[in-house]
Amino acid sequence: MRHRATGFTLLLLGLAAPACGEDAAYFEKQVLPLLQKRCLECHSHAGKLKGGLALDSRSGWQTGGDHGPALVAGSPARSLIVEAVRYARPDMEMPPKGRLPDHEIEVLERWIAMGAPDPRSGPASTSATGIDIEAGRRHWAFQPVRNPPPPVVSDNAWPAGDVDRFILAAQEAAGLSPAPDTEPHTWLRRVHLDLTGLPPSPGDIASFALRPHDRETVVDRLLASPAFGERWARHWLDLTGYADQIGTSNNVFAEHAWRYRDYVIRAFNSDKPFDDFIREQVAGDLLPAATPEKRAENLTATGFLVLGDVEIVAVDKLRMEHDLVDQQVSKVGTAFLGMTLGCVRCHDHKFDPVALQDYYAIAGMFRSTGSTYKTDNGVWSSVNKADLPETPAQKAVREKQLQDHEARLQALEAELKARTAEKADTKALKARIDHARFFAPVIPRAFAVHDLAKPADMRITIRGNPHALGQRVKRGTLRVASWAGFPPIPPDQSGRAQLAEWLTDPRNPLTARVTVNRIWQKLFGEGLVRTVDYFGTRGEKPTHPGLLDHLATLLVKNGWSQKRLIRGLVLSRTYRQAAGGAGMTDRSGENRLLTRMNRPRLDAESIRDSMLAISGRLVPSCGGTALPLEFPENVSSLSPGAVNPPAFSFNKTRPVQDFERTIYLPVIRTAAQPGSARLRDVFDFTQPAQIAGRRAETTVPTQALFLINSDLVRARATDIARLVTQAEPNPGARLEALWLRVLSRPITSTERDEAATFLDSLPADKAWIELTHALLASNEFLLRP
Repeated sequence: MRHRATGFTLLLLGLAAPACGEDAAYFEKQVLPLLQKRCLECHSHAGKLKGGLALDSRSGWQTGGDHGPALVAGSPARSLIVEAVRYARPDMEMPPKGRLPDHEIEVLERWIAMGAPDPRSGPASTSATGIDIEAGRRHWAFQPVRNPPPPVVSDNAWPAGDVDRFILAAQEAAGLSPAPDTEPHTWLRRVHLDLTGLPPSPGDIASFALRPHDRETVVDRLLASPAFGERWARHWLDLTGYADQIGTSNNVFAEHAWRYRDYVIRAFNSDKPFDDFIREQVAGDLLPAATPEKRAENLTATGFLVLGDVEIVAVDKLRMEHDLVDQQVSKVGTAFLGMTLGCVRCHDHKFDPVALQDYYAIAGMFRSTGSTYKTDNGVWSSVNKADLPETPAQKAVREKQLQDHEARLQALEAELKARTAEKADTKALKARIDHARFFAPVIPRAFAVHDLAKPADMRITIRGNPHALGQRVKRGTLRVASWAGFPPIPPDQSGRAQLAEWLTDPRNPLTARVTVNRIWQKLFGEGLVRTVDYFGTRGEKPTHPGLLDHLATLLVKNGWSQKRLIRGLVLSRTYRQAAGGAGMTDRSGENRLLTRMNRPRLDAESIRDSMLAISGRLVPSCGGTALPLEFPENVSSLSPGAVNPPAFSFNKTRPVQDFERTIYLPVIRTAAQPGSARLRDVFDFTQPAQIAGRRAETTVPTQALFLINSDLVRARATDIARLVTQAEPNPGARLEALWLRVLSRPITSTERDEAATFLDSLPADKAWIELTHALLASNEFLLRP
C-alpha cells in the first residue's frame, strides 16, 4: 500500500513541504530578504559555497553542508543554523563579521517553527514559467461574482433572512441542524464585544432584559456609537503595518501617523462607502475635492501607502525605493485582493496565475509615485509629507494661536535675560523655552504621496535587484482578475487613479469577496474562506460559495456600506446560535457548517478596553498624537514641530493614556509596547512589520502569568471590587453586581455558594479583590461568548 507523505511526516523527517499561501508570503517577505542580505554572499551557487552549504534553494539547506542539514523543520532548538546565528558554538558563528540582531534571529526561528516553508525548488531563477492566464481564470476566486437565489430549506420557520437560508441549506444537506438560540444576555455581550470591543454595562443589561426581542434597537445604537469606529478601525490597521515609528532600523518618530489612524476611525464611524475608502487610500491625492476639509482627508488617506515598515536609512537609495514599491504592491494585493504578490518581484508566482508582467504592471504605478525623499543628513531619507489645506476659519484660529504662542515665548525669553540666579535654574529655563518652540502652531501636515513629474513604465529587476534590469512592462493590473484591457494612463499620471477604479469596479472578482469574507470572519470567528488573506489556488475554498457571492453582491448593491452588511449579519439567526452543547457540530469537528457559534478569544485591545470599561476607568479620546511630545527630550529646538529621534522616549506614555482605548496608545516597532500597551505583545497583536487580516490566536503560559501578575489586571480588579462593595452593602447583592459587571450575566446558585465560601477564607480587605481578579483571568471573560 502506498502512503502519501504528509506535512507531519515531512517534519518528522526534518524536511519541509513546499510553502503555500500565507506561509509562502512570510518566507518571501521576511525570510528570503534576510537570507539574501546576510547569507547568500557565502552560501549560494551564484557566489561561494562555504562549508559546502547552499541556502539559495530548499534542497540546499535540506542537504546541508559539511555539518549536515542546516535545519530541522519544526524545531529551531535542533537546527544548526540557529546555533550558528546565536553564536552558541565558538567553532560555528555565523555570520562571522558579527552576530545578527535579535529580531532577525527571531524571524529565522519563527520560520523554522512554522515548518520552514520554502517555495524554491532549485537555485533562484527568473525565467518565465509560461503562465496560462485563461486556465487560471477557472479558479473560483477569479470567476465573476454571481448572485444565486437563496436556496430552498425544509425548516422555513428557522431563517430570519437570506443569510440563514444559505447556512441552513448546507446543514440540512449534511443531515445537521442549527444550535438553539443563545440566552439573551449572551447575545447582548456577544454583539457588544463584536461591534464596539466593549462589554455591555449593567444599565445596558437591565434595559435589554425588559425588551429581549428588540435586537434591532441594540444593534443600531452600537453601530452609531463612536466605539464602533474605534473597534473596527483597528481591524483595518492590522492590514496597513501602522505604527507611530518609521521603520525598524532607527528610532524615528512618525509624527503625523496619527492623522491616518484618526481618518480610519472616522471612516468607519461615518460608514464611508468602502469603494471610496479604497479610492482615497490608493489615489486620494489625485481625486477632486470640493472643500479644503475633503482635500485634507483625501491626502491623509494616502498615508496607507507609506505607513508600513518603511526603511529610510540606506546607502543604496535605488534598492530602498524598490523595496518600498514592493511593500506597496504587496499591501494592495493582500488588503484589497487577498493575493500574495511580493514573491512575484523575483519570479512568476509558484502557484497562482500571476506573472512578473502582472507584478511590474502594478509596481510601475508606485515607482511613478513620490513616497520618500533624500534629506541633507547623510544616508537618511524621509517619508513624504503634505501640507493640509485649511479653511479660512481654521487659518484664523491658528494665526491667533501663533500670536499667543509668540507672546508666551517672548515672556520666557525676557525672564531668562532678567535672571541672575543659579546656572542650573538658567539651564532649566532654556530647556522650557526650547520645548515651547516645538509647540508653535504650524500648518497641519500628513504623511502622503504624490505623482512624480515624469511617470513611466517600470523595468523588471532581475532577482529583485534594481541594478540588474530586464524588459520594460506597461503599467496595468492582474490580467487573471481583469475583464477587459486596462484603460490608457495619461502621460502625466502614475496610474494609481486608474488602479483605484479597477479595484472598486463591481466586475472585479476579488475586492468585494475579500471584504465581506473579512467581515464575516470578525463576526463568526472563521471566514467563509478560512485563508482570509489568500484567495489563490493553494488557499481554502469557500465553505458556502453561494453565500459569499450573495454577500459580495449585497455589499456593492447597498453602496458598499459596511455598517448595513454588519447589521444584517448580527441580526441573523445564525449569529444568534448558542456556542456549545452536545451534538452541535459537523462531522469534521471544525464547525465548517456553522451548527453553533464559535468562541474566539478576545483580542488584546478588547481585553484591556473591557477591563477599563467595567472598572469605570475608561476615558474618551479625541485622537491626536499617541507619543508623548510633552516630554522635553522628545522634541528638537532646531525648528518648530521637529522631533528629536536620537533621544526619543518610546517607552513613555502620558498618564491619561493608561485609561484611553488601546487604539490611541503608541505602536512601537523596535521595542516592547510602552505602559499598559504591553498587553498587546502578550495576546497576539499583529506586529507592525507585518500585515494580516486575521491575527494568530495562541495559548501560552506567558498569557496566564500576565493575567496573574500584571499590575494592570490587579489595578482594574481593585477598582471593580471598590465599585461593587461601595454600591452594595449586602454580600449577595454585591455578588450579583460583580457577575453582571464582569461577565454580563446573572450569577448561578452554585457560583454564589462557591464565591461565598471563597470570600470567607480571606481577609475582608483582600477577598473581593482576589475574587474579581479571578473572574478577569477566567476563560468566560477572555472568550467571546
